[in-house]
Amino acid sequence: MSAIELSSLSKFYGNQRGIDGVSFAVKKGEIFGFIGPNGAGKSTTIRTLMGLLAATSGKATIMGMDTSVEGARIREKIGYLPSEVDYYSDMSSRELLLYHAAIYKVGDAAHKIQELATYFQLELDRPIDDLSYGNKKKCAIIQSVLHDPEVLILDEPTGGLDPLMQNRFFELLERLNKKGVTIFFSSHVLSEIQRMCDRAAIIRAGKITAVEDITTLLSKQMKTVRLVTNSVNNMVLPEGALNHHQSGQKHTFDYVGPTQDLIVWLNSQAIIDVTLSEPDLESIFMNYYQS
Repeated sequence: MSAIELSSLSKFYGNQRGIDGVSFAVKKGEIFGFIGPNGAGKSTTIRTLMGLLAATSGKATIMGMDTSVEGARIREKIGYLPSEVDYYSDMSSRELLLYHAAIYKVGDAAHKIQELATYFQLELDRPIDDLSYGNKKKCAIIQSVLHDPEVLILDEPTGGLDPLMQNRFFELLERLNKKGVTIFFSSHVLSEIQRMCDRAAIIRAGKITAVEDITTLLSKQMKTVRLVTNSVNNMVLPEGALNHHQSGQKHTFDYVGPTQDLIVWLNSQAIIDVTLSEPDLESIFMNYYQS
């Protein structure tokens, strides 16, 4: 039995498509990535999966339970971190988390809350309304894991976190996964998926374009190459180069293929300076994951 399974799941708003025929399965104990550009349908998929939105057609299960009819039982077993968090403004983080712990009958809740708050450097007794977006996100992270869920569903979880807190969050996820927690990690940041996941589903314009191992995704990964040479002459580009632009000694192109091959090519060129970066995901999908 899969931890999460979607079968031809669709959600339409009248004639407007949210998601269309989304199908994939997440293994128990897996950290599974869900990646696509903003507006691709990630949040709609998650909300429909969880039964927060009624599906137009298709089916979704979590731990073998149909999310359209067994939502109450499912919510006992999952933790959910939405992309945007909104709490009662007159509560403190401590009050909110103790309230959450009481609902789930969490043992030794005060100690667990303090331990996690210390780890994420969250001030527990300030009114939530006074917290920055990043601190509200820390509170939401603690809430999502406080009751020891079997499945953790994360929707753009790192928004608002500084690099130190992002790293602590990833370390927490790795510890939970070693304990057997299944993690569904939705993001538009390719590097996060690369770090955390073994497999990923790729969504674009409401449809799944691929479900791949991360190693396969990496083999297709595009890099944007910007370099300055010591000559204005035309350059023989490496195999896998696309969208080349030249302005005098400056060259910019996209590259897809093994990074090692690119490095070998760069070493053979008379280069003054070079920068490698990730292009935006929409560019990657337009070139390599066309429906």
